Amino acid sequence: MKGYTIIDHTYDVVVVGAGGAGLRATLGMAAQNLTTACITKVFPTRSHTVAAKGGISAALDNMGDGDTWRFHMYDTVKGSDWLGDQDAIEYMCRNAIPAVIELEHMGVPFSRTKKGKIYQRRFGGHTLDYGKEMAHRACAVADRTGHAILHTLYQQSLKHNATFFNECFALDLIMDEEGVCRGVMAWNLEDGTLHRFAAHIVVMATGGYGRAYFSCTSAHTCTGDGNAMILRAGLPLQDMEFVQFHPTGIYGAGCLLSEGARGEGGYLTNSEGERFMERYAPVAKDLASRDVVSRAITVEIKEGRGVGPLKDHVNLHIEHLDPEAHHRLPGITEIARIFANVDAAKDPIPVIPTVHYNMGGIPTNHFAEVLNPTPENPEQVTPGLMAIGEAACVSVHGANRLGTNSLLDLVVFGRAAAIRARELIEKGAKVKPLRPSDGEAIIAKFDSLRHAKGSLKVADIRLNLQRAMQMHCGVFRTAEHLQEGINKIKEIAASYQDIHLSDTSLIWNSDLVEALELENLIQQSLVTIESALNRTESRGAHARDDYPERNDVNWLTHTIAHLKGDSVSFTYRPVHLYTLTPEVEVIPPKPRVY
Repeated sequence: MKGYTIIDHTYDVVVVGAGGAGLRATLGMAAQNLTTACITKVFPTRSHTVAAKGGISAALDNMGDGDTWRFHMYDTVKGSDWLGDQDAIEYMCRNAIPAVIELEHMGVPFSRTKKGKIYQRRFGGHTLDYGKEMAHRACAVADRTGHAILHTLYQQSLKHNATFFNECFALDLIMDEEGVCRGVMAWNLEDGTLHRFAAHIVVMATGGYGRAYFSCTSAHTCTGDGNAMILRAGLPLQDMEFVQFHPTGIYGAGCLLSEGARGEGGYLTNSEGERFMERYAPVAKDLASRDVVSRAITVEIKEGRGVGPLKDHVNLHIEHLDPEAHHRLPGITEIARIFANVDAAKDPIPVIPTVHYNMGGIPTNHFAEVLNPTPENPEQVTPGLMAIGEAACVSVHGANRLGTNSLLDLVVFGRAAAIRARELIEKGAKVKPLRPSDGEAIIAKFDSLRHAKGSLKVADIRLNLQRAMQMHCGVFRTAEHLQEGINKIKEIAASYQDIHLSDTSLIWNSDLVEALELENLIQQSLVTIESALNRTESRGAHARDDYPERNDVNWLTHTIAHLKGDSVSFTYRPVHLYTLTPEVEVIPPKPRVY
């Protein structure tokens, strides 16, 4: 198209995203001599994996508990409220042990026990002997685990000569008429050029979309761009109604206070000084799963036992912990000081539940291949396309993710994607070249948005969206409230057509970047809130006041959602109530209590 410089590239594999998942896949592909490009809209070590604090789970049993991967699998299935696929969960928990040891050998500087082994702390929902007592399973680098893993994976990727396209914004997938992914189109923010990538396989590793909400722990870059690209390609997303609220976001700021604080012995209190979690989870108490703790805090506030002048938050206490424990939580004390003006060694920290993680995303199998389910074949694969990390829905997290399983998900399935890619790509096979017309529609749409001269600013539309999602699709939900939210979000989607961009340049145009991200957020928000209205039960992070019970008869199933315009349609896909090997038995659904 006139006015644009278009540069073509050909690689065996193109990875979109350079967080933990994207880097582990990039490393794995490059290490197997597949020509590999990684496209990322921020410099790799600025990706949001850097914010993961508490640890990465693996049943190493370094603390002498008697832990095993079978206990880890049970906790993950239970945490998922039985919506997780048990074959994928078995794969993840079994591979957790070699995956963490592999990270150690790559150079991740794990905290150590006095015997020199990887230090492991307790974490919410992780137990021994099928729920009888809390397990020490979270392998930690103080409270900066994601930071350490991200830097190590980036260094290893450079060592294996992967090619990085930093500060490049992926616009859309290039699909052919047969539904095969042939590549991806991206915009280079540094010089304003457009890039067409042709590849055997495109890997989506674009993270979650927490910024659809007003209060979240996510970086401003967490706009779920890959999920929206999938929707625009005519492919579905899975289980989008399940949005995890982390119980301990800093009050007023939303910044994450790691679950590692409670893992080290921290606890929550209400305005009466009561350790109220003992009423909601008698065994696990403050280390119950995140959805349970978030709902408990919300109930305490609703019933008038909140802390502060507005009685709208609770307190997290770590001031009683010994200096050694505080030494393992440097990030928490720093965040408390900066964002809450609290000395965590002396005073409690004000906290409130805040959006933290998206369990739903791009449906995949445990080989990381993207699925396009049909009633006849619910496991139908989309050729040339993979997804990993928070962008994907394997599904190992089901209706609620256990803490520390996110970092594990990244490295296990990033590695799985690389293994599968090597099997699928024949040695010496040439990438099918793109046609001259491929990507023309993407560029035309990009050009139209760049020159949009409506009356509404990106920031104003985005704020309306975030407030609508926060108010209408939160910790507790009802049909009436959700329907009001759907109406508002459809109005917001319509208002996007009246957007105004003041900057028409192609180099470092942040106005255009945010407009592209806003479209992605709107599309995912529509699918999320419609999915929440559609699922008439309470399961995991999805709590319906008007349907308070879990309904396994009608709803032990994955939601498959397609978006066309502003209309969402649903089909369903069976949950895998079977294991990968006969070495472990299926864990049948039962009441989920902590």
